[in-house]
Amino acid sequence: MAETQNPKTTIKRIGGYLQRIVPITDTTGKVVGHALKPFMVELHPRDLWQILVGASVLALPISLTEEVWTLGSELPLVNIVLLSALSLFIIANFIYFNFYRFHFREHSLKYLLRVIATYVLALFTAALFLTLFGKAPWANDWLLALKRSILVAFPASMSAMISDVIK
Repeated sequence: MAETQNPKTTIKRIGGYLQRIVPITDTTGKVVGHALKPFMVELHPRDLWQILVGASVLALPISLTEEVWTLGSELPLVNIVLLSALSLFIIANFIYFNFYRFHFREHSLKYLLRVIATYVLALFTAALFLTLFGKAPWANDWLLALKRSILVAFPASMSAMISDVIK
């Protein structure tokens, strides 16, 4: 599979992953080599694991703070919803500008999948840690558990995004 980004750069599948092949030229314009750069528009299982590990980096310590537990019980639901929307907005823009900016039309569904996967995995990670620490009472007060999970998911989703960029 090869598609041209510009007359010099091509995109090919190498070892099962899409790579951008960029020619390296000398001062006269003669091609002296090629550089491979990951063309990260597909979401692979390793990307999901990378997102999960990245989310855990901040979800774990933040889940242990009493401030989050208290804030989760005191903050109005509208603030929690706005925080969740802000998180999705930041994730969507970061992923767009780092992965899909020049190839959005061809890969818009993959973009949407990556945004949703990043937030959902961060939220799942936050909920899991809070549950393990006994601070997400799903059976007794599911709304409190959800509010705390969303609070922890905000920074966890940011570290998940950064982790996903590192290849």
